[in-house]
Amino acid sequence: MIKNGDNMKYKTLGSTKLKVSVIGFGAIKLPEIPVEEAKELLNKALDLGINFIDTARNYKDSETKIGVALKERRDEFYVATKTHQRDYDGAYKDILRSLKELQTDYIDIYQLHTVSTKREFNKVMANNGALKALKRAKQEGLIGHIGISIHRDLDVMRMAIESGEFETIMLAYNPLDPEGVEREGILKLAKEHDMGIIIMKPLSGGQLVTMETELGKRLGNDPVVRASLRYILSNKYVDTVIPGMRRLAELEENVLVADMPPLSEEEKEELFKLIGRLRKSYRYGQVCLRCGYCMPCPKGIPIPEVFRAYDIYMGYPEEVRDLGLRLYSSLKVKPTECVECRTCVSKCPAGIDIPTRLKEIVKVMEQALAQSSSIL
Repeated sequence: MIKNGDNMKYKTLGSTKLKVSVIGFGAIKLPEIPVEEAKELLNKALDLGINFIDTARNYKDSETKIGVALKERRDEFYVATKTHQRDYDGAYKDILRSLKELQTDYIDIYQLHTVSTKREFNKVMANNGALKALKRAKQEGLIGHIGISIHRDLDVMRMAIESGEFETIMLAYNPLDPEGVEREGILKLAKEHDMGIIIMKPLSGGQLVTMETELGKRLGNDPVVRASLRYILSNKYVDTVIPGMRRLAELEENVLVADMPPLSEEEKEELFKLIGRLRKSYRYGQVCLRCGYCMPCPKGIPIPEVFRAYDIYMGYPEEVRDLGLRLYSSLKVKPTECVECRTCVSKCPAGIDIPTRLKEIVKVMEQALAQSSSIL
């Protein structure tokens, strides 16, 4: 029987009707620790009220460690895992392998992993695609619900949501890079289709961890970590968030957030100031926090979107970097309109010389557009 923790909060995960803890356990880091440490960590997570654990076939021995650690407590938690396979045979084999590694006879949610391009989406949706294997497994009682995880491409997200084939969707969303899922209405659209919303990468792959030892161990009371998780849970559409965890201190700090109130607007502003004071360059060369404090621009330039388009084009994997050009091309007002009034500079918490950066971006993106024949 699924148990609830005294200080944990729970939400219904869309049409699955599963009551899941708002702080879930992201098991992507379990391969980094010995099996005995994983066993202690996972059991403590259940003791603290976490009842949702997310893993994947390609997380090395993550499934195996979950199976070893929690096989005697299987009725106390929901488990979700994923397959990277795109075809029917490969996906069905992965399901059987997951069942074996997790030492269980059923999996609550099975997800198609990182279906982040239209080409990949078409593959899994084809007559001999991976979705067909998940449907078979559901009919056979091997899995309870079908989900999908998607990065970056908002059009693919819309296609998945509107297909009606998926009960849950996993998306990246955090203060550093919300990937447009809130601004473009993706979270709202998913909720309107009664889909459960699972948030991955809440700390941007660890980039928002600011208090660490020299050995890279995360310390407690990290103001950016705590505020970032609260920021995500402040969104009414979010059902659960799955920070990756590998130490008890991380687990205990994350669980505390479940019982905290949503961030106020003042606290959100302070969070971006904290991140800005780090003066870091993040993944894909990102320096803009996309907080929007530089706005409005007197000329109407959507500054955060300009930076996001550039970061995507310059840093994303080759198969999806054209998303950056598509985003840049769609801007109603281009950064070429900048008159260097510098109104934005004093408002930027990251201290970016925005007009200078816009010039650099224009040079790269306009040249790329001129050379491209595939931009819509």
